[in-house]
Amino acid sequence: MAVLLSVVSSLVVGVVLVVIPWTTLWESNYLLGPHPLVRAWVLSAFTRGAVSGLGLVNILLAFAEAHEHLGERVDRL
Repeated sequence: MAVLLSVVSSLVVGVVLVVIPWTTLWESNYLLGPHPLVRAWVLSAFTRGAVSGLGLVNILLAFAEAHEHLGERVDRL
């Protein structure tokens, strides 16, 4: 059960990190209003791509963890 929860949470975090930087939710962050330099950096394509890349890494790790534990289950049978 813990493995399933870990895999699902990694997948959800990964999908959120891949999708959110490219939506208007990312742009409408009220904390960035008073800081124009930070806002420019956060809204840059480089930062958005880096966050999305971390999301892809999370998704790949979730699949690797699922594959590892499914492989252990098959070996036990």
